[in-house]
Amino acid sequence: MKARTRLYAALAILGLAAPWLGLYPVFVMKLLCFAMFACAFNLLLGYTKMLSFGHAAYFGASAYTTGWLVTAQGWGTIAGLLGGVAVSMLLGLAIGAIAVRRQGIYFAMITLALAQLVFFVCLQAPFTGGENGLQGIPRGSVLGIIDLGGDAAMYYFVLAAFAAVFVLIRRIVHSPFGQVLKAIRENEPRAISLGYQVDRYKLLAFVLSASLAGLAGSLKALVLGFVTLSDVSQATSGDVILMTLLGGSGTFLGPALGAIIVISLQEYLSDLVGAWVSVMIGAIFVVCVMTFRRGFIGEIERRLGRRV
Repeated sequence: MKARTRLYAALAILGLAAPWLGLYPVFVMKLLCFAMFACAFNLLLGYTKMLSFGHAAYFGASAYTTGWLVTAQGWGTIAGLLGGVAVSMLLGLAIGAIAVRRQGIYFAMITLALAQLVFFVCLQAPFTGGENGLQGIPRGSVLGIIDLGGDAAMYYFVLAAFAAVFVLIRRIVHSPFGQVLKAIRENEPRAISLGYQVDRYKLLAFVLSASLAGLAGSLKALVLGFVTLSDVSQATSGDVILMTLLGGSGTFLGPALGAIIVISLQEYLSDLVGAWVSVMIGAIFVVCVMTFRRGFIGEIERRLGRRV
């Protein structure tokens, strides 16, 4: 426990000091947004064993909603974020109500098909900007008090949001509700035989995951100032699966580490190898899966004999 506390304290200090360590704040904020996205997805895959192939639908739909609300409708930053999360929550409820009734590949294919439907809505809807996306999204302020226009203020706002989501996910997993999710993951028929209404638990986990993924997408839209079709594309859904598995599915720090690795590789390898960056990341993923089958954090936990 003491080692875990020291680890989290060190990470907290690193997070607070990041803007003063010569790191590009916008890039670090992007890392935090995708780390939040991966942690939200891990709540579904790592603790409920539901593999969604369309999680970018909630990430992108919330980003589009927030971008449209703060630009076209003049909403404030907090209201725009809440509006985006509300849309991702309702979307997760609608898709989850259909998908959780199926398992395995059927569940995955339903999420993929419905996510593609969301993609085409974002492509064709007049308020999304089509292939050009939404541009010039203002960061605004927090309740008219804290101006988020500067990178430093925006960074700490995103960091606070990430920390809150991380703590929330830990609380969910360690709660009685989380224990039921683990029971469903390990042996769903047994959970049913014990009297649990499994579909309701899975649907709630799905909606929670979609909502937190939507928050990550909305924050990314505010950080970068634009939303494009890539935010709601199948490639982004594939990226978050890669992040989660690479870092360690079913661990707390694993998805965040996976997001840092994948986004960093995409950012820096693209300058070296261009369009071959996807091939390089794929090759790295294959090697890591063959070497670290539980992901980086999963293998560390196995060797140390404790969870981090």
